[in-house]
Amino acid sequence: MGLSFSFLASNAADPPTPEPGLGDLPENCVASVMVHLDPPQICRLAMLSRAFNRASSADFVWESKLPLNYGDVIERVFEKDDLFTKGSFCKKEIYSRLCRPNSFDGGAKKVWLDKTTGKTCTLISSNGLAITGIDDRRYWNRIPTEESRFQSIAYLQQTWWFEVDGEIEFPFPVGSYSLFFRLQLGRTHKRFGRQVCNTEHVHGWDKKPVQFQLSTTDGQQATKQCYLKEHGKWIYYHAGDFVVKNSSKCKSMGVKFSMTQIDCTHTKGGLCVDSVLIYPSEYRERLLHF
Repeated sequence: MGLSFSFLASNAADPPTPEPGLGDLPENCVASVMVHLDPPQICRLAMLSRAFNRASSADFVWESKLPLNYGDVIERVFEKDDLFTKGSFCKKEIYSRLCRPNSFDGGAKKVWLDKTTGKTCTLISSNGLAITGIDDRRYWNRIPTEESRFQSIAYLQQTWWFEVDGEIEFPFPVGSYSLFFRLQLGRTHKRFGRQVCNTEHVHGWDKKPVQFQLSTTDGQQATKQCYLKEHGKWIYYHAGDFVVKNSSKCKSMGVKFSMTQIDCTHTKGGLCVDSVLIYPSEYRERLLHF
């Protein structure tokens, strides 16, 4: 009798067999699924368990998110960083570093990968542009400001001949790109802690349109005209598009671009020139919230 009760008691004390959970999945299976997710989703899954965290660091997961020619991008941007260019980092670290705004060409340009899509974005400062008359303080001034990623803009007080040119040579990954000039009519400053836009120098932009031009080393061209109208607001003015079809045939593509208003029958002024942005065409609507 005692034996019977002790047998039942021992059975009752045995813990139930736990059911298998997500943490029991093999890491390689989890990593294979992560290849089909975007980076923010991968990072969220990595917080579920240790197994998921280890799977999220697999090289093949993050290599699938990098541009196919990411090695050329690293060589172009980090040419003086031997530790980075020689492949001492895992693919997750490479992706993370490329997602930061990385300066190159003496700090006049920045490039980064969009954290969600892995698409390449490039920014060229006003210091990296050829601006006619920029050294003549009667017409142009360099102004420090927090409104620019480069902490500085070019401000036009008045001129008869307005011309801004630029170019970039870069190993753009395969895809479609749109080029924009970031401009503002009027000069912003702080008054009593508030942002105020001074438009006293704004004139002449409603008389004739500004002409934007773009050309690439493989023969693509685009021309566009538009009036500059809205005051006191930074706007991305679309200059044109270009397509990179096969970056394996040529490591880099050269892009030249310009913005002109050279009708000397009238003066124009009161314009802030911040930068030129090259952005993936399929996501250009995001610039409304950039």
